[in-house]
Amino acid sequence: MAEILVYVDHVDGAVRKPTLELLTLARRLGEPVAVALGNGAADTAAVLGEHGATRVLTAEAAEFADYLVVPKVEALQAAYEAVSPAAVLVPSSAENKEIAARLAVRIGSGIITDAVDLEAGDEGPVATQSAFAASFTTKSRVSQGTPVITVKPNSAPVEAAPAAGAVEALAVSFSEKATGTKVTSRTPRESTGRPELTEAAIVVSGGRGVNGAENFAIIEALADSLGAAVGASRAAVDAGWYPHSNQVGQTGKSVSPQLYIASGISGAIQHRAGMQTSKTIVAINKDAEAPIFDLVDYGVVGDLFDVVPQLTEEVKTRKG
Repeated sequence: MAEILVYVDHVDGAVRKPTLELLTLARRLGEPVAVALGNGAADTAAVLGEHGATRVLTAEAAEFADYLVVPKVEALQAAYEAVSPAAVLVPSSAENKEIAARLAVRIGSGIITDAVDLEAGDEGPVATQSAFAASFTTKSRVSQGTPVITVKPNSAPVEAAPAAGAVEALAVSFSEKATGTKVTSRTPRESTGRPELTEAAIVVSGGRGVNGAENFAIIEALADSLGAAVGASRAAVDAGWYPHSNQVGQTGKSVSPQLYIASGISGAIQHRAGMQTSKTIVAINKDAEAPIFDLVDYGVVGDLFDVVPQLTEEVKTRKG
């Protein structure tokens, strides 16, 4: 059976959920071989093996932390050359899509980004993508070289499938280009205790209708009652009501949760582009003609300042 290379997204050995989802998809195509780089790479093997990785290639060089993406690209290229996989799968994120694109150029292959599903085809993996604010669903395959595919978080379930997970050291030699851009400092992002926006199963977002930074407390209260992440529209971010790191949309982050709740968001095409693949969409807006209602599964026409607090209390009551 063909081997499928899976790039591991982890933090000091703690594997992030999108990687485990990738292993589910990789098993549809062949035998997953994971590539873990950086501090704690070897510590990922147990979890990766529990979810289907037959082998785990690891490298823990300091270059992965001290420099930008090129060392990771060169390590992934070394893994590609060692394995000769039928496909390379990478979790979608801003950095990972750059890694995937650079790898595709180096190995002379085509690339597909932000896939929401994968299936085996007669001529290689077939990727499903959602485009133009969910107006179209496309199915594509790479016709040149080994497919390099980035997959959006929450595109597949996390399924246990015990495999060997044998750890193998990956030999990597870095070029001069790999150390051309050095990281000079890092500032840890303040933790909110909420899930990472792009990985969350539930996202509650606020828009222009929230009408002020102080009113985002209403959105946060609903999110906390659901164990959800908090998002914001571009209008809310541009007004300075919420951080840019929480922006959902074409110029922000792309999310694909099981449940997306949009409060006071009109539904401009730029926002829809960032949340169109959500499994269930609920909108709360006092304007019955708001474009967001064309996209939703459930819509509530009403003032969010009345609806959202009642929803929060109802959630708390049912949970407690």
